[in-house]
Amino acid sequence: MPSFTYDFPYTTKKLPVFANNVVASSQHLAATAGLRMLAKGGNAVDAAIASAIAITIVEPTMNGIGSDAFCILWDGSKLVGLNASGHSPALMTPDQYAGQANMPSTGWGSVTVPGAVSLWTALHGRYGKLPFADLFEPAIKYAHDGFRVSYMVARQWARAVDRLRGQQDWVRDFMPSGRTPQPGEVWKFPDQAKTLAKIAESGGEAFYRGELAEAMDTHARATGGALRRNDLAEHQADWVDPIGLTYRGTTLHEIPPSGQGIAACMALGILENFDIAGHDCDGPEVAHLRIEAMKLAFADIWRYVADPRFMDVTPAQMLDKHYLKSRAKLIDPKKAKEFGPGTPKDGGTIYLGTADESGMMVSLIQSNYTGFGSGIVVPGTGIALQNRATGFVTTKGHPNEVGPRKRPFHTIIPAFITKDGRPVATFGLMGGAMQPQGHMQVFSRIVDYGQNPQAAIDGPRWRVHETDKTVWVEEHMPAETTSGLEARGHKLTRTKWPSFDFGSSQIIWRFPEGGPYLGASESRRDGAAVGF
Repeated sequence: MPSFTYDFPYTTKKLPVFANNVVASSQHLAATAGLRMLAKGGNAVDAAIASAIAITIVEPTMNGIGSDAFCILWDGSKLVGLNASGHSPALMTPDQYAGQANMPSTGWGSVTVPGAVSLWTALHGRYGKLPFADLFEPAIKYAHDGFRVSYMVARQWARAVDRLRGQQDWVRDFMPSGRTPQPGEVWKFPDQAKTLAKIAESGGEAFYRGELAEAMDTHARATGGALRRNDLAEHQADWVDPIGLTYRGTTLHEIPPSGQGIAACMALGILENFDIAGHDCDGPEVAHLRIEAMKLAFADIWRYVADPRFMDVTPAQMLDKHYLKSRAKLIDPKKAKEFGPGTPKDGGTIYLGTADESGMMVSLIQSNYTGFGSGIVVPGTGIALQNRATGFVTTKGHPNEVGPRKRPFHTIIPAFITKDGRPVATFGLMGGAMQPQGHMQVFSRIVDYGQNPQAAIDGPRWRVHETDKTVWVEEHMPAETTSGLEARGHKLTRTKWPSFDFGSSQIIWRFPEGGPYLGASESRRDGAAVGF
C-alpha cells in the first residue's frame, strides 16, 4: 500500500444530494447520526439534535459538550429562533481584567456558562418526536467504541498544540499519549460517553443542576475559576424572533444580537444600493463592493453589538434601509477605504442543517469558539469548556465590556432564507468573523447570479481580516480579480487551499410545490450531505 501525502493540488468539488429527508453536516459521522433518527421515524429536530450531540465527539476540535449553540427553524408554519449562549459567571468582573488590552483566550478567565446542552433539551422539549435518550445513542457509541479521526480534524488537533500545551486539563484528555491522532486513527472518549449518558438519563438536569454541575463547580474552585453551580442553574436557552433583511425580494434571517449575524444583513442592505448584475460574479468590481459593504457593517457591529440589555442601539435601527443607504454612499467603487462606525440611532464552529418530508427545517450551529475552547476540561467528565468570554472587550464603558451575568459578543450564527414568507433554505458557514462574510457572499451568489447552492458554497472567497484589516483571498480566486482589488488599494494576503480561514458551509435548499430538498456540503473541510 502506498504511503500517501495529504497535499491537495486541485480544487475538488462535491455534488449535491436530492432527497425528501436531508442532513448536512461538517462531519459525515454526525450527518449519519441524524439520518438514523429520520429513518427511525424522527423529525428534523431529532436529526439536528442527534447530529449536534454526535459532533461533540467526532469533531472535538471545533465544539464539545461544553459549547454554546444557536438555531433557527421552520416548524412547519413559522420561523423561530433559539439562543442557547451562556452568560458570564456572576463572579466575573471588569476589575479582574484591569490593565489587559484584550480578553484571554485560554484558562478560566475565558469561560462562560456552556449552553449547548440547554439547546438540545429546549429544542427537544418543544419539537422532538423520539425519546430524548435515543438521540444520544450514536454519539455514545462513537465515544465508547471509538471513531476514525477525519483528515481535517486531525489537522486541527495538531494545530491546537502550540496554543494549549500549557493547559494541563487539555493535555491530559486530548494528548494522553503525548501526541495528537493521525488521520484515520481510532480514538475513544470514555469520559464523554459516561457524561452523555448522564445528560440523556436526566434530560439535561445533571449538567445544570446535578452531578455534572457539581463537578464543574468543584474544579473551578480548586483551580481558580469563577464558574459556580448557581451560574449553571440560572442558565436557560431563550426563544427569540429571528431578525431579517429582504434583499432583492429574498430575505436573509439571522439570530439577533449579541451575535454577529446582523452584519450579514447590514452588508446586504448596503450592497443592495449598487447594480452588480452587469458585472461578473467573481470579478473585481463585485468583490470590491462586497468587501466595502462588509467593512462598513463590521465597523458598526464592533462598536454597538453586545448583550442586547446593554446595547446603545436596536437591531431595527442598525437594519434601517435609509441608514444603510446612507452608509452605502461612503463607498467609492474605484478605491478601498477605511470606515468608522455610523450612528444608526439617527435613522463566531460547526454547522449543520436538517430537513424532513413534513416540511420542518432546522439550521443549527454549535461551537467552543477557538479550537478546543478554553483548554479547561473537567476531570472525569470530558467536558471541555468553551472560551466565549474572549468575545468581551476590556474597554471601559463599551456596551460589550466584560462583566457579570452578560452574554458576550458571539461569532456563531445560523442562517435561514425565506421568500414571500415561505421557507427556502437553511445554511451556515463556520469560521469566526468569516461567518457573516460567508453568509453575504453565498446569499449574493444565489440571489444576484442564480448560482446553484453547491456552486455558491464552492466559489472562491475573500475575508476581511478582523485584526490587521487586510483582505485574505483564496489562491484559486481569478488573477483578474486579485489584481483589480490591489489596483483599488486593497492589501491582499493569498492563502493556500484548503485553508481553515474561509470557513466551511452546508446548505439545504427546498424546492417549491412539494419537490425534494437539495443538500450540499462544500469541499474545504470534512463534511457530507446525506438523505433518503
